[in-house]
Amino acid sequence: MENILVIDDQEINIKVLRILLEKEGYNILTAISGEDALKIIENSCENYISLILADINMPNMSGFELCEIIKTNEKYQNKCKNTPIIFISALANITNIIEGFEKGAVDYITKPFNTKEVILRVKNHLKIRNLQAELATYNEKLEEKVKEQIEKIEQTQMATIFSLAKLAQSRDDDTGKHLERVQTLCKYLSEELAKNSKYSHIINKEYINNIFHASPLHDIGKVGISDLILLKKGKLTQEEFEVMKTHSEIGAKTLEEVNENYKGNAFIEMGILIARHHHEKWDGSGYPCGLKGNEIPLCARIMSIVDVYDALKSKRVYKEAFEQEKCIEIIKENSGTQFDPDIVECFLNISDKIYKTWLELQD
Repeated sequence: MENILVIDDQEINIKVLRILLEKEGYNILTAISGEDALKIIENSCENYISLILADINMPNMSGFELCEIIKTNEKYQNKCKNTPIIFISALANITNIIEGFEKGAVDYITKPFNTKEVILRVKNHLKIRNLQAELATYNEKLEEKVKEQIEKIEQTQMATIFSLAKLAQSRDDDTGKHLERVQTLCKYLSEELAKNSKYSHIINKEYINNIFHASPLHDIGKVGISDLILLKKGKLTQEEFEVMKTHSEIGAKTLEEVNENYKGNAFIEMGILIARHHHEKWDGSGYPCGLKGNEIPLCARIMSIVDVYDALKSKRVYKEAFEQEKCIEIIKENSGTQFDPDIVECFLNISDKIYKTWLELQD
C-alpha cells in the first residue's frame, strides 16, 4: 500500500484529502505543521513515504521551507530520496508555482480541490516514482552484471598474462614457483610499506593489486636472450653479462608496445616500470639506467628486494640455497646501497611472514 503524507494547518483540508485518497486505497499520514511533518519523516523508514502533499501557507514553517529542508538536509533527504512533493494552495499565481518547482516540488494543485484532478495527479506521480524506482533497480542489476563480466574478463586476461610470463620463465629450468612467490611477497611488502606515512598516499588497494599482477612480468624480457647465455652452467663472462642485462629493456619495450594499444592501463604501466628498473640499485650502480634513490620507481624498488631474496633462498646450478638468517644478513648489509632502507625495514618487520610464505610456495 502506498503511504501519502498530507500536511496542512487546516483540519478540513486534511479531512477532505484523507477521505478522497483513502477511497483510492492509499494509506494517509497527516501533519498540521512543517515541524510535525519532519518528525514523521525522521521516524519513518527509507522510502516509506511514497508521496507528500504540502500546503504552502502554514505558520512557523511554510511549505516552501519544508520542501527545501527535505531536499537539502541529509537526515530527511535519505528518508525521502525518491518521494515526490506536490504543493497545495489557494495561491495560484505564476510566481508561487515557479518557486515551488525551484524548491524541488514536482507539481502544484490549487484549492478548492477538484476531485478528479487530485486523484489523477497523485496517481501519475506515484506511477512515475515507481517506474523510476524500477529503472534504478534495473540499472543496479545491470551495473552488477557488467561488473561481474568485467571481472571475469580481467581474471582471464590476468591468467593469460601470468601463463605467458610463466612460459618465458620456463626456459630457465631452475625457476620453479618463482613467479608465485614473487607475487605474494610483493603484495605483503607493499601492504607493510603502506603503514609508513611516506607511502600511505601512494600505496592503496589498487596499487597492491597492480603490483601483485604486474610483478611476474619482471623477467619477461628473457625471451629475447639466447639459450647459450640464459642456460649457461656457470658464471657468465663480462660480455655475456652485458647481453643478459638487456632483458630489462627487452621486457619493458615489449610491454610498451602492449601499452600503445591499451593506454591508461595502470597494471601494464607498472609492469613496464618493474621490467625496466628492478635491477636498479639505491646507490645508482644498477642497470639499465643507473637510477639512484627515489629516482627508481617504488614498485621496482619493492620488486628488487623480493627478487634478490628469492634468488638467495633458491638453489641454483652455481649455488646452494641460503638459510633464512644468511638471507636477512645479506639484505641488511645492502640497505642503503642496493636496497631502499625503508623497504628493508619493512622486510625485516615481516621477515617471519615472508619466510613462512616462501616455505609454503617452495619448489
